[in-house]
Amino acid sequence: MKILQCHKGVGPTVTGEALVAQDNFSARYDLDRFNGIFSRPKHQLFGQSYNQKILVLNTAKGGVASAWMLNEMKSYGLFPKAILFNEANTILVQGAALANLSMCDRFIDGDVTELITTGQKVQVNPACGEVRILG
Repeated sequence: MKILQCHKGVGPTVTGEALVAQDNFSARYDLDRFNGIFSRPKHQLFGQSYNQKILVLNTAKGGVASAWMLNEMKSYGLFPKAILFNEANTILVQGAALANLSMCDRFIDGDVTELITTGQKVQVNPACGEVRILG
């Protein structure tokens, strides 16, 4: 097990499978919230399901609409368990808090998209600013 330290985040402690891309993230423009998949053809995760995954991405794009979309996705029951960023923006953090979705950023050990790989099991503890790579 490896422990990654990051800035304290929002949301509950969750465990799940990582889905990683060295790409940015817009909840509004990158996702099909009705089918739970990445829908922007140029996104590295195009066609893959984000539902119940721990998303690991570079940075957040977008404003109020992206933040609102996180809560909307939760209401449909198709949402990621957590989102980890190298750097989030304050509006998306507010959206995560509203949706009670786990989110952390600013990893001490380096680029989070290089520290975690797709398929690894990870536990995100936003209150402690800690992500455990379990396997």
